[in-house]
Amino acid sequence: MISNQETLHFSPYMAIFAMVVPKDNMLRQINKLVDFSFVLEELKHKYCLENGCNAVPPIRMFKYYYSNPSLIIQISMSWNAPKNDMSFKYFLDMAPEYSMIDPS
Repeated sequence: MISNQETLHFSPYMAIFAMVVPKDNMLRQINKLVDFSFVLEELKHKYCLENGCNAVPPIRMFKYYYSNPSLIIQISMSWNAPKNDMSFKYFLDMAPEYSMIDPS
């Protein structure tokens, strides 16, 4: 089911976000303040619930789409990219060991 894609985390490294993403980080604050579940509700009729491969989670795609791609490119190339990558991975609900999304 589409909602299950949003809650399954098999990475043993998810706790690292608590250590490396500051409490006052803007992306952490957005995640805390905004309920993105409306995305699932809006898109649930677009997904087959009985079969098929898991898609990229819709909330992740929504957040990525509304993020500034040029900012993501800049962060990926900056000297402190690992720290910034972790805040974006936290925001996009990605496991820490996943590769950052290619903005192209």
